[in-house]
Amino acid sequence: MIEEINPEAVNQEKSADDTEGEKNGNTQRIKQTGQRRYFRKNGNKRYFTRFRKEQDKYEQLNLNGKSVSVIVPLYNEEDSLVELSVALKKVLDRLKVNWEVYFVDDGSTDSSFSKLREINRVNNRFKCIRFKRNYGKSAALQAGFDAAKGDYVITMDADLQDDPEEIPALLKKLNEGYDLVSGWKKVRKDPFIKKFSSRIFNFFTSLMVGLRLHDYNCGLKAYVREAVKNIRVYGEMHRYIPAIAHLSGFRVTEIAVSHYERKYGKTKFGVSRFFNGFFDLVTLIFTTRYIKRPLHLFGFLGIISFTCGSAIILYLTILKFFEATPISGRPLFFVGILLAIVGLQFFSIGLIGEMITKTNQDKDFYIIDKTL
Repeated sequence: MIEEINPEAVNQEKSADDTEGEKNGNTQRIKQTGQRRYFRKNGNKRYFTRFRKEQDKYEQLNLNGKSVSVIVPLYNEEDSLVELSVALKKVLDRLKVNWEVYFVDDGSTDSSFSKLREINRVNNRFKCIRFKRNYGKSAALQAGFDAAKGDYVITMDADLQDDPEEIPALLKKLNEGYDLVSGWKKVRKDPFIKKFSSRIFNFFTSLMVGLRLHDYNCGLKAYVREAVKNIRVYGEMHRYIPAIAHLSGFRVTEIAVSHYERKYGKTKFGVSRFFNGFFDLVTLIFTTRYIKRPLHLFGFLGIISFTCGSAIILYLTILKFFEATPISGRPLFFVGILLAIVGLQFFSIGLIGEMITKTNQDKDFYIIDKTL
């Protein structure tokens, strides 16, 4: 029995086979080249369009005549340094700019410095500053800021949780007119307690500083040269660098960046950093807003305390004369006396601070933006 063949069905089957073969061929070529393709509509047809996203994000940058410095503070990160240096070189070479990388060894006790010496021997664009002992991340960043020669400065951690592929996006945001771009670990690969405490920290910091950021303490940041040369970090102020820049008059923003789980080693920070962070925040607010006018702070607190204490004493005095209510021995009476005395002391401290400030008056520190 001979089966009748429908030419249209044959053409449809052939077209389907060709399409399937073309898709398989395209899939095979994608696997061979390592490039991604995306569907894009064109009328009633759908075809593959090759996007070179990696190349596009570099071509969109306007870095002609510019240079980039990368600062990587580290402490006992021997396992991640070679992998990080390879990734950095790949990204920075694509920028087609003069670049340098400063590894700041904060007194590591493992073989980190030996690895850095070998990296420098292979490529002298990778430089190293080594501390005699562990001084902390703030000191390491400040040493990098002092040594950096680039027009743009990138900071990142050495634990491979920060992605060097985010550098072009940070630089692109700087080119929009910002002076500091902070990374935001929107999807954070950290334990719950660390993420929860970080949210509380960022909320109160944003509230007190007046700059709304989701992640103040992200190690991945980008700066213009003027910012790093006019910012001084010490103690544990590194987590407040965006706040310092904002209070100094620089334009600060943030963008979402990738975050990965720690690949080697373990975190270097413990519970004590939360207490230290609170004290540093108080120090930051005082030194940036009230260092030249201490009476404005202590006088304000003194007036509030003295007013409350005086109001309590007045209230008890009225009760004594009009209702014959005895006030001796009442806890409220002692509270009123205490608040009044504390208020006077605060006011006195403010006056003494003003006298010291005027006696040791140096040239005011200010940052000049432009001169015509």
